[in-house]
Amino acid sequence: MSHSAQIQAFFDEQTGTVTYLVFDPVTRVAAVIDPVLDYNHRSGKVATASAQRVLDAAHGLGLTIAWILETHAHADHLSAAPFMKQKTQAPVAIGAHITAVQDIFRSVFNLDDVSTDGREFDRLLQEGDSLPLGELVIDVLHTPGHTPACVSYRIGDAVLVGDTLFMPDYGTARADFPGGDARTLYRCIRKLLSLPAQTRLFMCHDYKAPGRDTYAWETTVAEERERNIHVHDGIGEDEFVAMREKRDATLAAPVLLLPSVQVNIRAGHWPKAESNGVRYLKIPMRVQSE
Repeated sequence: MSHSAQIQAFFDEQTGTVTYLVFDPVTRVAAVIDPVLDYNHRSGKVATASAQRVLDAAHGLGLTIAWILETHAHADHLSAAPFMKQKTQAPVAIGAHITAVQDIFRSVFNLDDVSTDGREFDRLLQEGDSLPLGELVIDVLHTPGHTPACVSYRIGDAVLVGDTLFMPDYGTARADFPGGDARTLYRCIRKLLSLPAQTRLFMCHDYKAPGRDTYAWETTVAEERERNIHVHDGIGEDEFVAMREKRDATLAAPVLLLPSVQVNIRAGHWPKAESNGVRYLKIPMRVQSE
């Protein structure tokens, strides 16, 4: 391989999410990673403008989208994977441990229409799997900790890390969701940071760290090892775990956690319409004791 993947980012400011259009510049074959569905939480209305913007860019570049890839079942935005698949016929893939996430949240929401074997997705990916991208190859890295199903995608000198790392001045992802684990997260981050120093790292989110006025989502292994405020070289596993667990205990649930998870464990599909033709999402109620 004598050329690198080209990567175009599409930032959704409402959710702080970055969708990526990754392609082989020689064959013009592309993958879309973490597509976002526009969702108004107050009204329940959805739209596909953000996803269409990615498709329009791909068309303008003369690309053929071969894969729709999720880094995990997101808790902060709804996936536009079904819309992307309808428009491109590309398969939707996610880490194979999505089955554990489905098992957890099927019970939480009492969902009898969700499997626990991942059948909602077209392909389940394991550590070491490879996907063709024209003359390039997408290598799958299992990087759990934030969730059990998290994967990162390595394409030559670039890695799309999902929710493991953030920009060096922002730190790392939380690890307190069901099935998450701070110690596992640390070990997976160190696996990523053992890659060559100039490996390009692409974040799934950015929220502008204090003192930074612009959004950013690309860095390198070297920069993370030197400057990441949570996990730079010299910070050991126990120190990281203590920090992460203390910090996570102070964090509120993501605003879109409840709708996002219900949709995303279904590969972005909505629940079936009820007899009145309307689709509904559930809100589990928990009564606090006096």
